[in-house]
Amino acid sequence: MTGSEATPSFRLAYVPGATPAKWVRIWNERLPDIPLTLVAVDAADADGLLRDGDADAGLVRLPVDRTYFSAIPLYTETSVVVIPKDHLAAAFEELTADDIADEIVLHPLDDPFDWERPPGQPALERPETTADAIELVAAGIGLLVVPQSLARLHHRKDLTYRTITDVPQSEIALAWPEERTTDLVDDFIGIVRGRTVNSTRGRRTQDGDRPTATGKRPEATTARRKPGTAKPGQGKSGGAKSGGARSGGAKSGGKAPRGGASGGGKRGKPRRRP
Repeated sequence: MTGSEATPSFRLAYVPGATPAKWVRIWNERLPDIPLTLVAVDAADADGLLRDGDADAGLVRLPVDRTYFSAIPLYTETSVVVIPKDHLAAAFEELTADDIADEIVLHPLDDPFDWERPPGQPALERPETTADAIELVAAGIGLLVVPQSLARLHHRKDLTYRTITDVPQSEIALAWPEERTTDLVDDFIGIVRGRTVNSTRGRRTQDGDRPTATGKRPEATTARRKPGTAKPGQGKSGGAKSGGARSGGAKSGGKAPRGGASGGGKRGKPRRRP
């Protein structure tokens, strides 16, 4: 060993609210010699970070550019509205968009939702970040609709949140540049898909063929024969079975068709003489 060889490692980016802990734990159990490094990244910067190769894969919010990235949807988050604890809406367990139609609803620049039209009344200015919007909610300036994980991430004692229906939901996915689907990326795909430790899916097979992202081997289209077995339609010697040649549809040396008619046709009923 020359000392110039780099130690293998895997870098996993994750956006605010994503929870990689479960999969990191499984990785460390299965691949203890290959360190996994977590890279925190703002949702708006995740695309560029993965394109630049600063992470091997990432837990990101959909949508992503499917012409460049492969992506596996993992889970969909519940949407909630963040409100002051003394707000009238806190008396309800669940809200709808109509319930906050007359409220100022903040729409930060890093909003994870693909709104057709945000609910409520727009603020005079859009906050720069979700964290900034949370501060404005605490100041009594408006409300904020976010995925539940972000409401938990920015938890404050003076704020609470309630589930809100009939609004978009955010979906977390594992994404990576398709052209850089390495063995380690395959390993992590296997972990998030719940494959067992003994599964060959997601890893290079012994003969060097890489499975696809779905685990299928692209070249294996024909069944393999055991050594010494014949091809379909052949005897053990490789030719036709002895005595097995067909003539006129009957086996050679076999019994003639019933009725004695050549060609194996059915015997017709005898004609009565007048």
